[in-house]
Amino acid sequence: MSLFNELGLSQEIVNALTDLGYEKPTPIQKQSIPQIINSNSDLKAFAQTGTGKTAAFSLPILEKLDNENKTTQAIILSPTRELAIQIGKNIEDFSKYMKRVNVVTVYGGANIDEQIRGLKKGAQIVVGTPGRTVDLIKRKQLKLKDIKWVVLDEADEMLNMGFKDDLDQILEVTPKEKQTLLFSATFPKEVDAIARNYMHKPVEISAGKKNVGADKVSHEYYLVSEKNRYPTLKRLADVNPDIYGIVFCRTRREAKNVAANLIEDGYNADALHGDLSQAQRDIVMEKFRAKHLQILVATDVAARGLDVDDLTHVINYKLPDQAENYTHRSGRTGRAGKKGISIAIINNREKNALKPIENKIGKKFIHQQVPGGKEICEKQLFTLIEKIKDVEVNEEQISPYLDSIYDQLKDIEPNELIKRFVSIEFNQFLSYYEDAEDLNGDDSRERRRSSDENFTRFYINIGKMDGLNPAKLMGLINENLKKRDVEIGQIEILKSFSFFEIDKAYADKVIEAFEHSEFDGRSLIVEITKKPKGGGRRSGKKRSFGSDRRSNKSGYKGKSSTGGGYKSKRKGAFGGNKRSGKR
Repeated sequence: MSLFNELGLSQEIVNALTDLGYEKPTPIQKQSIPQIINSNSDLKAFAQTGTGKTAAFSLPILEKLDNENKTTQAIILSPTRELAIQIGKNIEDFSKYMKRVNVVTVYGGANIDEQIRGLKKGAQIVVGTPGRTVDLIKRKQLKLKDIKWVVLDEADEMLNMGFKDDLDQILEVTPKEKQTLLFSATFPKEVDAIARNYMHKPVEISAGKKNVGADKVSHEYYLVSEKNRYPTLKRLADVNPDIYGIVFCRTRREAKNVAANLIEDGYNADALHGDLSQAQRDIVMEKFRAKHLQILVATDVAARGLDVDDLTHVINYKLPDQAENYTHRSGRTGRAGKKGISIAIINNREKNALKPIENKIGKKFIHQQVPGGKEICEKQLFTLIEKIKDVEVNEEQISPYLDSIYDQLKDIEPNELIKRFVSIEFNQFLSYYEDAEDLNGDDSRERRRSSDENFTRFYINIGKMDGLNPAKLMGLINENLKKRDVEIGQIEILKSFSFFEIDKAYADKVIEAFEHSEFDGRSLIVEITKKPKGGGRRSGKKRSFGSDRRSNKSGYKGKSSTGGGYKSKRKGAFGGNKRSGKR
């Protein structure tokens, strides 16, 4: 007897699971399935991404579903279109041996009329994103008065994405007598608030500790200067030739720039962000799931709800604003008992952000050194050798050419032939990484930030009382300099004035850039100053600027660097003929 039979599932469902390769239930499935089948109590379930939550709630719903009744009996809400589509497809697969089960998936970015037609045919189970679900309710096309089950999947994600009002509207039109099933990877206070407001004495189960990282994921960080962030990303890709991962960025612009640079530099990459149409998103995700892409560059919002197996790496190009978001990012690797690596590329200013993340995931970050040229070349070379050893030879296709090939190569000794073959593939790579510089940052914050050798210190006449914070100051600097790759050193925000350090090569440009500048209507005074030795401020030449200024956009925008990369138009570790940029 199947282990799924023992949980109370019918043979039709078990047969479908067998066809899909399900051998035994995961911990969250073992707990959730019998609980939902045997009880009408509400349920709060914690389980990390990739632990089988979809089956945990959909299988018992299918088991208890009234097939003869065409009214909507279950509404399943998920944060993104991709996840909603995936859940709908999974339920169709689970129910393929059941009669008269109709599942309709509703989400924005698709034809609403087609979705309405599907609802009118009768849909016992509706899977939807909050926004489109509310729209259909307002149009009176989705009726939830006979709902028996409400599922909030990835509840924390939906709240992070700002769907609280939508969830409130949906839950308010559902009947009082129903079973509410809340599944979440983390349980911040907002999720507990939803549970308190809309659930009655819920049973709570957990397949692991709340708000911690996946057991099989190791966490590493690379400490570099801001200007070396992108070159470090390239080296991490080069030292992992078989990488299959997601690079997370904080903004759409950053994701676009990083992806464009990787593509230009010959890496097998593409971007996923909010500016893409649904059709464009589908194409990118189809390529990534089929492993035609090795690297997907994405924002948190764009990647929410993605369910991709076998990821080897998650790389945080920039750390997220909230520690909970790091948990979601890192949870996309290390699934199904496999190992995964979550990497953070940080500079000295960001080092303090690691501690709250460590507290959240219950693990320590390991400081790794950015790989050097010799290490990368060695890894690439032996990856090539392994591929040669494992390549399948199609005798039928190449046999017509073999006699001529043997004749042309007959005077070359086998060892010499191997050397020449490897050199053809590898010379460009060796040349690119010859004398590659050390990209590792200085682990001593004070030594790095305050070095008179590298930075010029400035005074600016705004501070905390003006609403200034480090992010706004960095945004102000970037906007006026019109450059995103200038390294900013130490920042001190005081009550009525502040100090900041800039790469000394841009000292004169800073003075020019802030001419005729203001901040929230206040004229700015900027001057070069020196680090005080015993207190007080010793200033240099002062410049006062007027008010003819463009509007200010606060926040650090990051850099849009354009480093090079090892060009490759073919799959695999090698190919092409170009290396450019920082090594």
